[in-house]
Amino acid sequence: MPDMFETSPPLPDKVVDTFRDGLQAAKNAGICEPTAMTLATREAEKVSARTVLLKHFDQQGFVFYTNLNSNKGRHLTQHHNAALTFAWLEIEQQVLVEGMVEQVADAEADAYFAGRPRDSQIGAWASLQSQPLGSRQEFEQAIADYQQRFSDQPVPRPPHWSGFRVKPLMVEFWYGREFRLHDRFRWQLDQHNHWQCQRLYP
Repeated sequence: MPDMFETSPPLPDKVVDTFRDGLQAAKNAGICEPTAMTLATREAEKVSARTVLLKHFDQQGFVFYTNLNSNKGRHLTQHHNAALTFAWLEIEQQVLVEGMVEQVADAEADAYFAGRPRDSQIGAWASLQSQPLGSRQEFEQAIADYQQRFSDQPVPRPPHWSGFRVKPLMVEFWYGREFRLHDRFRWQLDQHNHWQCQRLYP
């Protein structure tokens, strides 16, 4: 893993506050899934993208959770870099994030998992995410089996389920304007490992 990942400074307060303001504006606008973000990963020469939900963000980065045996889980375990896109089109805002990825600590994953609805906890056990499924009935039977298994106890976090934190090396804020004369502001680490902001042409 690159040395920059180990030593990169936390995000500036300005970046965190700007993202928080945009996310709140998306929520206020009634966007169906304001925390939805496109996650791009790679495997060898192949690039994949899918939508996941942001569960936490702070100066250290952006956190989401998944089955570690899923396609994205395998990609991120093998290649520790990823990109995110938040597209809040209803309010003409977009946020791009590029960075390195680390798995969250077990205690952090345990705490988040414990707060999930019980049916979602059961689903994390029953779903062999990204693997072929013979029928819906097969999945429903697996759910029923785990409901029975944990019927008289709290559902523990599966060993194959955890979170990833995207630690940014770049964050760009995009604001739509008339005639496609948009505003773009890119925060990026310079050669001295300091965060710098630059306005870009649309």
